[in-house]
Amino acid sequence: MLVVDDHVEMARLLADALTDAGYTVDVATSGREALAAVRGRVLDAVVCDLRMEQVDGFDVLAAVREADPTLPVLIMTAFGGVENAVEAMRRGAAHYFTKPFRLDEVLLYVQRAIAERRLREENRALRQAVGDRSAFAALVGRSAPLRALYELIERVAHSHAPVLVRGESGSGKELVARALHFEGPRQAGPFVAINCTAIPNALLESELFGHVKGSFTGATTPRRGLFLEADGGTLFLDEIGDMAPELQAKLLRVLEDGEVRAVGADAARKVDVRVVAATHQELEARVREGKFRQDLFYRLNVVPLRVPALRERREDIPLLVEHFIAKSRERNPRARLTGFTPEALAALAAAPWPGNVRELENLVERLAVVTVKETVDLPTLQLHAPGVTVDVHPLVQAQTRLVPLRQLEGEYIAYVVAQCGGNKTRAAEILGIDVSTIHRRERERGG
Repeated sequence: MLVVDDHVEMARLLADALTDAGYTVDVATSGREALAAVRGRVLDAVVCDLRMEQVDGFDVLAAVREADPTLPVLIMTAFGGVENAVEAMRRGAAHYFTKPFRLDEVLLYVQRAIAERRLREENRALRQAVGDRSAFAALVGRSAPLRALYELIERVAHSHAPVLVRGESGSGKELVARALHFEGPRQAGPFVAINCTAIPNALLESELFGHVKGSFTGATTPRRGLFLEADGGTLFLDEIGDMAPELQAKLLRVLEDGEVRAVGADAARKVDVRVVAATHQELEARVREGKFRQDLFYRLNVVPLRVPALRERREDIPLLVEHFIAKSRERNPRARLTGFTPEALAALAAAPWPGNVRELENLVERLAVVTVKETVDLPTLQLHAPGVTVDVHPLVQAQTRLVPLRQLEGEYIAYVVAQCGGNKTRAAEILGIDVSTIHRRERERGG
């Protein structure tokens, strides 16, 4: 916070009162000094006298509005200057109070201005995340692995402990992080996400922790950083395994002390942030290789969660396809796609999906855009997704053709053997039959 008054005693008196109230306070004893302070620091509020020599409160207010339009400015004025104070309000000041003032009144105005700013920022973040507000709705599926994940999220969401979400790329780790946030006590706070691989290490420190003006080349304005943006909420650090070692050390300090020091800043600031990290890598292996700090790993891995790959929950694919078709039609009102034939759906269920749910969503989106049919059949699917196999489930095939029960039984046995990679002993265990029965069915089918 910054207090600006060319009467030094008044500035010190107000600064001491704000410091006693728990704020970190800088003092400027002229408008010109205030301009330099505003451009070089990350601030929560500015309390500024209106009448000053050369550079007055209007000038300071204009500079603040240019540097950060959300930063609240509270104007102090003598009784005779109320008209000017009202003009300052018109120009964007958060409040004004007249001299002489009561210190408890000033503290109340300051507290209210800071709270209103935080509320506006949180509302903006919530509006951006409104599509994901019901986070469980985005985690589509009824399979046993997903139901187990739902139950774990419900238990973990109300904890404040860090969470490490593991899973393959595209499996839905950020959806899990959003569910943890929106199902827990921080749901009214901001949810802030960053991919640690998307930003160069040289800039990631500033992005996370903020910086003051002039702290490095190109730092022409101060930046609050994502930890401060997420204060009172959740910060999601995706692909944490790729973070540089020097940033790992700084992140560890934040987790242990609850304080953030901006690049180039003299003092640290308290933050209340729950950290949810995610990775597709084996962090234990990176710890052994010396590429990831062991102490940070233990600090993040307080509550581990694993997101199943799509191939581990193939029974969810029809529900996911239905969900993605609805989303695609919202984004593309002219799309005609309403569904897939049983054969095409079976082919989707049998595909390997190395890109997991994200790959499936992209495919459905592509088909919604490029096809003119309402229903995608198998030839159309293969035309636009040549990697999708034609090895459809025999029970799905039976929905469109009538076959003798013994033939269906043989086809299903062959299907299970194929899914087990040709391991007939394992297939027999799954089917609950003797392996000799499999050999006999193969002879009958000419296999």
